[in-house]
Amino acid sequence: MYTRMLIPLDGSKTAENVLPYGRILARTLQIPVELMEVLDIAGMASQVAAEKARHLDTVVTEGERSSEQYLKKIASSFSDVNVRCTVERGRPEDVIIEKAAADKTTLIAMATHGRSGMSRWLLGSIAEKVLRATTNPLLLVRANEEAPTEGEAVLKSIIVPLDGSELAESVLPTAVKFARLLNVGMVLFRAYELPASAYYGRENYLPNYEELKNRAKEQAQDYLDKRIEAIKAEEVQTVSSVLIEGPGPNEIIDYARKSPNALITMCTHGRSGVKRWVLGSVTEKVVRHSGDPVLVMRGGATA
Repeated sequence: MYTRMLIPLDGSKTAENVLPYGRILARTLQIPVELMEVLDIAGMASQVAAEKARHLDTVVTEGERSSEQYLKKIASSFSDVNVRCTVERGRPEDVIIEKAAADKTTLIAMATHGRSGMSRWLLGSIAEKVLRATTNPLLLVRANEEAPTEGEAVLKSIIVPLDGSELAESVLPTAVKFARLLNVGMVLFRAYELPASAYYGRENYLPNYEELKNRAKEQAQDYLDKRIEAIKAEEVQTVSSVLIEGPGPNEIIDYARKSPNALITMCTHGRSGVKRWVLGSVTEKVVRHSGDPVLVMRGGATA
């Protein structure tokens, strides 16, 4: 499934929000972990006063030593997992993307923000750049300063948003594997609504909107029922569906907020009528606002 997990950290508690999820997934999947901190030398240089610039090498060396000690301390919190600690130099987003790209079966796991010097890991900064550029699977956890960083997270279900497209369905094999390994149920989620064109009738003709809505609902439910039947044959503990009328992103977020301890799995794009699940749209909105961890895969990829 995955050969290893790459967890970028920056020394902040908010970035450490990913650790409880990293611990449970590494132990469950039985994969090694690489904890990594990236020193942005250019960023450090810009913060050093001109008269102290000649001491930059010393500052960098001390930073590397401090990072190594920090990562080793974090590594000791993992049990029954092989953990490696590395300190790299460069632009954090570039190093993360390139490090993972060397092995397409590497799972990147990171919080959506943290702090490194004067920089922040905000969705819109490092995490967003990784989300947009990586072809590796990516687990994103929206950081919360009050969230625990110790122990293992509790996951009770796998939520899979679908839109009827094959691209959106490409995440299903991975979701099924996670459900079996974690021994939890799956929820197939679909939001439906009439396309805008349905509201523009021909001259002297008004469509029966209630009939159109009922037909769209029946078709969506039939679609979900067929997927449930196929997944049950994969020996998943429990499979259910949720069908809601409304715009995709908002409904996914609302449902996720009512379903704590869930793992949302979705691809970076799909298709729903004339709308596309593209980066900058549904995926980012769900990561920003759901509160649950989101496993993001490039459309068409499997694990």
